[in-house]
Amino acid sequence: MSEPAEPTPAAEVPHTNGHAPPQPTILLIHGLWMTGLCWEHWISFFASHGYTAIAPSWPGFGDRTPAEIRADPKALRGLTIHAVIEHYVNIIESLPSPPIIMGHSFGGLFTQILLSKGYGVAGVGISPAQPSGVVILKPSTIKASFGVLGNPFTYNKAVPFTESQFHYAFGNALDKKESKVLWERYSVHAAAHVLWQGALGLLGGGDGAVDWKKADRAPLLLVAGTNDHVVPREVVEAEKERSMLGRRSSS
Repeated sequence: MSEPAEPTPAAEVPHTNGHAPPQPTILLIHGLWMTGLCWEHWISFFASHGYTAIAPSWPGFGDRTPAEIRADPKALRGLTIHAVIEHYVNIIESLPSPPIIMGHSFGGLFTQILLSKGYGVAGVGISPAQPSGVVILKPSTIKASFGVLGNPFTYNKAVPFTESQFHYAFGNALDKKESKVLWERYSVHAAAHVLWQGALGLLGGGDGAVDWKKADRAPLLLVAGTNDHVVPREVVEAEKERSMLGRRSSS
């Protein structure tokens, strides 16, 4: 993940008894091929603006470095969307108050699922993987995920992510030298079952489903990347339309 841009100054927060109410924790959820380390600069950025941000990795990752996970990736084998969601539910329920949930790629899908289950005061999906029922698939997405989806025998495996695959999927706005630095620091194997669940659930249902009609769902901001190869802008636009349609039908 690149460093976040400087935000537009927000309106002054109302004070209570002479003290500003505590800011909600920001829960950052990474996507496939990454760990919570990818948010390290975001955590520092939010801290400089008075927020506590946490970025716990998916279940089974523990506090291991990406290099350690690449050396022993068995925790990623057979990992499911349901297991990841339950992992973050447990984290959210341990916090003193509901957090702002922010996720990238599959983390953005998990953000939408968590909001539709009633968790969080607000959500942000950055180039979020599409929920079940959002049927749009771009050629660049197929190419970026072909290392997994191109081989049905990867269904429950941990699949390596090569330097060239990383450069196409995440480092396409960088030269190969810059991309290699990020690949070495952040990348891990793919939890292939999660990706297969996302792909097979496109027509609807499954663990990747979002309750679009939940009337009291917290507000959601979707952010698209102009040159994103994994989740192109058109996919995020389709997610926005589906979310807005769900809002209208619930009102």
